[in-house]
Amino acid sequence: MKRLLGHPATQALLSRLVAGYVRLVWRTGRWRYYGEDAPKSLRDAGKPLIVAFWHGRLFMAPFALHGERRRINVMISTHRDGQMISRVVDLLGVRTVAGSTSKGGLTALRQAIRVLRDGNLLGITPDGPRGPRMRASDGVIALARHTGAPIFPLSYSTSRRKVMNSWDRFLLPLPFSRGVFVWGPPIAVDAGANDTAMEQARLAVENALNEASEKADTLSGQPVILPEHDATLSPLSAGR
Repeated sequence: MKRLLGHPATQALLSRLVAGYVRLVWRTGRWRYYGEDAPKSLRDAGKPLIVAFWHGRLFMAPFALHGERRRINVMISTHRDGQMISRVVDLLGVRTVAGSTSKGGLTALRQAIRVLRDGNLLGITPDGPRGPRMRASDGVIALARHTGAPIFPLSYSTSRRKVMNSWDRFLLPLPFSRGVFVWGPPIAVDAGANDTAMEQARLAVENALNEASEKADTLSGQPVILPEHDATLSPLSAGR
């Protein structure tokens, strides 16, 4: 089974099926946006920005900027699961930056810096690729300090969903849902930020992402998915 799933032809087929499912969820859903004016105005002006979202909320992220026609870049790990995600997002018109800033990916960091300095948008999962869930690493903060690009926290939720029994409590939205995208206020990191300021920015990103996720879940009428090391929410009770 592992050999079959790892075969390029199988990977290609699965990628197309998953991308088709994402489009089905998008097209059959009714979507609302909260706080999108600030990131949208920067994109309209051709300014770079970093979009931070939790690994468990990755599924619908390509559709978060309503009406965005330029190609978006997202940082995806080189792990086997990451390779599958890369194929899916490519089918959805999203470029990938291979690697992870939280796992010593210096090459990935340099590539991400080039993407932002060219005035592009870069999506990143601060708790990826392996957690802990909903706890931000400092890679996204280093990226913002080097480039001057603001970090915009983003989350989403849907009225019909399944929450997977995985480390990230991956949120699988179901078709014909009411969905919401919630943007948090931008977080800037000064080029001369010291270790204390970097940690403060990291906590600000983590807290803003968790607040956005809580708001999205509440607006969707769903139980709130909690960060790791907090009170645990059963994945069975979280999915409806």
